[in-house]
Amino acid sequence: MTIVSVELGQFITILIMAIALGMDAFSLGVGIGMRGIRLLDIFKISLIVGFFHIMMPLMGLFTGKYVSTILDDVALIAGGTLLVLLGLHMVYSSLRGEKVQAFDHSTLWGILIFSLSVSIDSFSVGISLGLFSSDIILTVLLFGIFGGTLSILGLLLGRSISLSLGEYGEAIGGIILLVFGIKFLI
Repeated sequence: MTIVSVELGQFITILIMAIALGMDAFSLGVGIGMRGIRLLDIFKISLIVGFFHIMMPLMGLFTGKYVSTILDDVALIAGGTLLVLLGLHMVYSSLRGEKVQAFDHSTLWGILIFSLSVSIDSFSVGISLGLFSSDIILTVLLFGIFGGTLSILGLLLGRSISLSLGEYGEAIGGIILLVFGIKFLI
């Protein structure tokens, strides 16, 4: 029973983090979609965002696992602190109203810049989860699925209506990461 509850708890934690990190792709997707975007571009962008949301935390997980073998007990504090700082930065950036630099989302270079910008946080979270010996396959699959899916939803929402939801998505994601970081520190 204890193993099942630990696995379920880990799944729920990773699921919530995947959604929180995908909110960045959603919020930026709304902004790009509001400028007008073709459905084919939505598909290409979301596919590459999903790929980056797999690769970035995967690199972070391996880095975190390596660091945890060196740091041992300090790893828990380091991982929690990293999540708190990342969450605070996401909330701060959202409240400050920082905007994404304009780029052409229909070019490969523009898609790569967008995908990297919304996936870079996944690397840091991957490091933290690596420090906690998180399930690698579960983590990268959930991060990739939610990164790509929320990217599609944000781009479609931005394309169809011009609401200013985008700036709040990153703040919500940051608050979630902040709460989990505090939970790991307590």
